[in-house]
Amino acid sequence: MKKRLLLLIPVLITTIIFGFIQEDEALKKILAQIEKYRSEYPQEKVHLHMDKPYYAIGDNIWFKAYVVNAERNELSVLSQILYVELINEKDSVKQSLKLPLLFGTASGDFALADSLKEGNYRIRAYTTWMRNFGEEYFFDKTFTIGNSISNNILTNVSYQFSKTGNSEKVIADINYTDMDGVPLANKEVTYSVNLDFRNITKGKGITDAKGDLQIAFTNTQPFILKSGKISTSIKVDDKTLVSKNFPVKSTSNQADVQFFPESGDLVAGIRSRVGFKAVGADGLGMKVTGYISDEANAKVIDFESEHAGMGHFRLQPLANETYTAHIKFEDGSERTFPLPRVAPKGYVLTVNNMDPDNLHVHISTSVGIQPDSKFTLVAQTNGVVHFVAKNKLDAQSFSSKIPKSRFPTGILQLTLFSPGNQPVAERLVFINHSDFMKIEVGTAKSSYEKREKVKLMLDVKDSKGLPASGSFSIAVIDETKVPFNESAETTIISNLLLSSDLKGFIEQPNHYFTDINETKIRHLDILLMTQGWRRFEWKNILSNSYPNLVYQPETNMEISGRVKALNGKPVVGGRVTLLSSAGDVFLLDTLTDVNGDFRFPNLVFSDSTKFIVQARNERDRKNVEIELNRIPAQLVTKNKNEAQVEINVNRSILPYLQNSKNQYDDWRLHGIVGRSILLDEVKIVEKKPVLKHSSNLNGAGHADAIIKSEDLRNCSFLTQCIQGRVAGIIVNNGIVYSTRSMNTSFRGPVPMQIIIDGMYVEPEFISSVNPNDVESIEVLKSGGNTAIYGMRGGGGVLVINTKRAEGNKDYRTYAPGVISYNPKGFYKAREFYSPNYEDPKINAKVADLRTTVYWNPNVISDNDGKSSVEFFNADGAGNYKVIVEGINLKGSPGRQVYRYSVR
Repeated sequence: MKKRLLLLIPVLITTIIFGFIQEDEALKKILAQIEKYRSEYPQEKVHLHMDKPYYAIGDNIWFKAYVVNAERNELSVLSQILYVELINEKDSVKQSLKLPLLFGTASGDFALADSLKEGNYRIRAYTTWMRNFGEEYFFDKTFTIGNSISNNILTNVSYQFSKTGNSEKVIADINYTDMDGVPLANKEVTYSVNLDFRNITKGKGITDAKGDLQIAFTNTQPFILKSGKISTSIKVDDKTLVSKNFPVKSTSNQADVQFFPESGDLVAGIRSRVGFKAVGADGLGMKVTGYISDEANAKVIDFESEHAGMGHFRLQPLANETYTAHIKFEDGSERTFPLPRVAPKGYVLTVNNMDPDNLHVHISTSVGIQPDSKFTLVAQTNGVVHFVAKNKLDAQSFSSKIPKSRFPTGILQLTLFSPGNQPVAERLVFINHSDFMKIEVGTAKSSYEKREKVKLMLDVKDSKGLPASGSFSIAVIDETKVPFNESAETTIISNLLLSSDLKGFIEQPNHYFTDINETKIRHLDILLMTQGWRRFEWKNILSNSYPNLVYQPETNMEISGRVKALNGKPVVGGRVTLLSSAGDVFLLDTLTDVNGDFRFPNLVFSDSTKFIVQARNERDRKNVEIELNRIPAQLVTKNKNEAQVEINVNRSILPYLQNSKNQYDDWRLHGIVGRSILLDEVKIVEKKPVLKHSSNLNGAGHADAIIKSEDLRNCSFLTQCIQGRVAGIIVNNGIVYSTRSMNTSFRGPVPMQIIIDGMYVEPEFISSVNPNDVESIEVLKSGGNTAIYGMRGGGGVLVINTKRAEGNKDYRTYAPGVISYNPKGFYKAREFYSPNYEDPKINAKVADLRTTVYWNPNVISDNDGKSSVEFFNADGAGNYKVIVEGINLKGSPGRQVYRYSVR
């Protein structure tokens, strides 16, 4: 590596414009440390192209994943497994997928089942390798899921805020109506308020004639409790309760305004730009105006925000002076905020990015200049150094320009080092060569009939106009039913080139990449003055403090572990057998090594596969313990995009939900679906609960007797709880029998078949089961309940359902030398259904109100850059929106939106 750097520096020296740089050890050390980080800690990024910006219960979320290396945005070959999770408002993972990556891409889907509630959800994607660098690197998007199928109540909430001392009072005005806008008057509502999962208050109320209800609460700990939710249940009639939850994004309407001197500090006597950002309590930018005053309250300069609460102004601060910003908000209120302290001396790095061809760099200092002192400027993108300059500072300031052609498209980090080689000023700028793939999308005509066949043609070229081969995903949606602001989209370009490299929430990320003009270039420049950089911190790099690599890149699935004797010593040469009890078929064995370790590498299995791992020592005895190697689950932290949370979910996407209800009603009319969807929001009073996690083949609860977890609390052994609790069941020497089968075989009594979470085990296994792990036991004695199990059920069946979902445990030990293991396997993505209206078997009477008309995640352009797909329109009239996203082998992303009409 050292040799490479020695070769690299002279090449840079001969091409820079700041003057000739003589090599020195300090500079080489800095560059070596940057190179080490780049080569030994490569970063990965993930982008998900989703078919729609929001959804409804009963929908499917279709997505295509693109995993790239951060250095060049080329499809990654480092990791070959991707995790994608659906997370609810409680920061709980509701669904999780494990997907195989093929050349950096994968596709998948989530079915939004009736077990989900309406609300704000997140979709998160990451590789195991990415976990080494923190959750902020993950793909994480917030969106809404509404419900109109089984929940016909619309709500609207607005908040009023006030403050007394340190306490913050909130009044929530909630309105309840049906889908037609008719108020739900004189209805009883019970409610509770939680902030950061702490209960604040609860109570009851009655809606008035307009369906309105007011709920008031006080946050007495605003420095600890920031946000939460109001949970309500409205009693529609004597038997029906409907639950509605309302996010509380803040208990105050207090805005915050922060100021960011361009390269880090305000320095006395040096004129520089100051960026600012005004953010409301809801996390969104606020429009503001104001002025800066000095200590004598004299006005220095006026300013106003330009986009998303951000703006900038120029200031030449004086020594020993303090400055104050006087801010006026849109509601007429005014507040003052102090500007950062003025440093008596230092450096200021000013960069003008408006020239399309060059960066104009200006360096100023108030530090006393030594005769031979030199400053160093380092410019890098994603850890790759593209420019180094070292020069004497013969005056208090220095100006020059750097051709933008030296740098790739993306965020450029410019760092100024003092003569003592300490970073003293830094600036981020965005280089945009518009060298994205050019995707031309076309159809034979601009207007089509309903259900008419459409041929969509792609013509892809690289930035030089040459045909480009790449991987693409295509979504066609009925835009009339799914309107959305294009500036707020999370696109493959805005995500890979901007959002994935910055800390925190970015409002309207695609604003900077649509219809680009000088105004938007300036907006992006201001964003980079006010947004945090996440790649690395200089203090860590210069002190040789690098990330701790806990996880290695996953290239395959394997099951591994260690076998120990009961005294804790490793079992050497013991035989380990891996066999599947459900799903894909496996029967493998291996021997433990000198450390007692074993591995079954290069496995490929589906997410429905369950395993049994059996181990014996070298003498073929089973009194051993098995410890499996498992990667702990990734924790879910608070939503960084909380500003995107929608407080009125159903009302915000009402046209979409009305269409969903019309489609569902038509399906019911034609017998395509039954009246089976009943969500948690709607609870029928006195309805019998269903057993959790039942593996009973007759169906949950269809048994002769049921033993619940509360019946097992005082038992040391499971057989103690069974003995005498169920008529006709006896326990003899730890084996459970049904009295009906005691004399049914010439070989003697037939034990009951024990089934634990769907796995058939030997009768004696029941003695090894911890009663505290059991959720329920279903006792099957009668022929009607045991018949489905065939000969195995001849002596009766005990279906034991464990609390496996409550500890997130994926394996259990029921006897020495035996473990049941249910690891996460690969999910096989479903195929998007696109009806063929040329087929006479299609039921033409069924309304086609699909919002996603077509989805294809596996479109490849050929060597000529060509590709095409065919599909049929739905019954919706209006504009259809085609969204194409993709990336080529050189790491150039592309996105194109195309529209045609349907009449």
